[in-house]
Amino acid sequence: MTVATITLNPCIDKTCRVNRIVPDRKLRARDVRRYPGGGGINVARVITRLGGRPKALWSCGGSTGDVLHQLLEAEGVPHEPVRIEDSTRENLIVRDDSSEQQYRFGMPGPQLTGRERADWRKHLGEWSEPPRFVVFSGSLPGEGLLDWYAELIGVVPSEARVVVDTKRDALARALDTGVYLAKPNILELEEVVGRALENDDQIVDAAREMIDSKKVEVLLVSLGQGGALVVTADQVERLNAPTVKIRSKVGAGDSMVGGLVFALDQGRSLMEAAQMAVAAGAAAVMTEGTDLCHREDVERLYECMHRGAPTDCA
Repeated sequence: MTVATITLNPCIDKTCRVNRIVPDRKLRARDVRRYPGGGGINVARVITRLGGRPKALWSCGGSTGDVLHQLLEAEGVPHEPVRIEDSTRENLIVRDDSSEQQYRFGMPGPQLTGRERADWRKHLGEWSEPPRFVVFSGSLPGEGLLDWYAELIGVVPSEARVVVDTKRDALARALDTGVYLAKPNILELEEVVGRALENDDQIVDAAREMIDSKKVEVLLVSLGQGGALVVTADQVERLNAPTVKIRSKVGAGDSMVGGLVFALDQGRSLMEAAQMAVAAGAAAVMTEGTDLCHREDVERLYECMHRGAPTDCA
């Protein structure tokens, strides 16, 4: 195991379809499916699909946690549950077929006790063999835990490279610890630096400020359908996304992180890994519901990008 992913607030994503969403009527749902969810879990699922062997550490509580355990086992994702008393959450994603719109309902996460937080610190501070990469991804559970990512990063072995993908204050405080890589989108980067970023030059300037202040070594800024910007202390690269048919944007960010870390762990260069990230994100939007990228799509899109023709990949 060379990659560990950390999901403090995992979930089961339940998806369904209805003909039309209207108020005050019982709506008949169909195509009901359940998927493992939460940032770090999704990153581990992507790495597993691409042929890697990560380990997903996650908060497991109640009967929902037991079902999530079964779903991970069924997918063959190596994982290690960290038991908690409160229940793991369940989210609902509903597609309205009449409008082709998707409605996403995120439920509140569990409240963790002091003992459970100590259990997490123990898990991340004690490794028989430290991983090369530790990925902190997703939201934080409960209330008043905005420093928790920063706290846990502090106990990760120093030889591990820390990757962070979260939002707002949790992201800002995690970056204050100094990490290897972060993957914000433009809005998340704006929230960290406290100003609007209206073009690539402004995004690069903001990224360089964070790099110069030793908060992060690499920023992979997601531009959605525009691809991504990769910024380091001495390098900037804009990667255009392949043109694909968009079915669902759910899971694209997690797929990007999974593709990136998988490629880095395989020994590819940073720019090759960033291309893999963009390919994985594009492959994810080709899938329905909350499904993630598929290996054959990622490999095809990556090879197309590697040849320098991303608009001709579909």
